Amino acid sequence: MTKKKKELFEVAEGESIDECLERIKAAGYFPTKRTEKPIFKENVNEGKVEYEPVQRKTIFEARLME
Repeated sequence: MTKKKKELFEVAEGESIDECLERIKAAGYFPTKRTEKPIFKENVNEGKVEYEPVQRKTIFEARLME
């Protein structure tokens, strides 16, 4: 079975970035891009909707080592 040339790895909750990078390396990939996406919480105050950032999700794009 062949591996994909590109793979996305998400930093799991409770996992450090270094641990995620080690997991990427153990899978046979090397990171090429880091993306952070905010996660928002919707609050309704007096009929007005407000969005509040509560955390962020870190995702690494990785390429297969050849």
